[in-house]
Amino acid sequence: MQNTPTTLNAKPRLRKPNSEDGAAIWSLVKDCAPLDENSMYCNLIQCDHFRDTCVLVEMNGDVVGWVSAYVLPDDTETLFVWQVAVSEKARGQGLGGRMLNALLDREMCADVTKVQTTITKDNEASWALFTRFADREGASIESEPHFKRDDHFDGEHATEHMVTIKLSEQTKRAA
Repeated sequence: MQNTPTTLNAKPRLRKPNSEDGAAIWSLVKDCAPLDENSMYCNLIQCDHFRDTCVLVEMNGDVVGWVSAYVLPDDTETLFVWQVAVSEKARGQGLGGRMLNALLDREMCADVTKVQTTITKDNEASWALFTRFADREGASIESEPHFKRDDHFDGEHATEHMVTIKLSEQTKRAA
């Protein structure tokens, strides 16, 4: 990783987002191809309504990391990770895994035994992040096609594979 004014001697600060962070998060996601861009309003709602299961990372006042997630409404043991974004200027510091750990440490995730996300086959960075996370946690990881190109995306988007990480008893650590 190349040192920039943002990363040089900067200590990342992980926190819950607030509604004022919506625009900065939208800009971060926009800069993190191949992530799907949501509307700025969507990011605002995530910061406001789902702040307990989202993590924002700041370094020297810049937003450089974001995880949006939620506990499934009909399965409080499953945390679904919607999106993970790390700015190019903050990559290589393990922020993705740190954000996932920060989420699992929150009271909102006290009952979580599984982490799920969807990933396209060609998203090497996401596969690496979640595989490393599962390995570090001593957890099993499985995947299967879930939202399919032709069945769900009218041929306009690659198939999203549902990745399920089953946490071991030792990794369940929320307060």
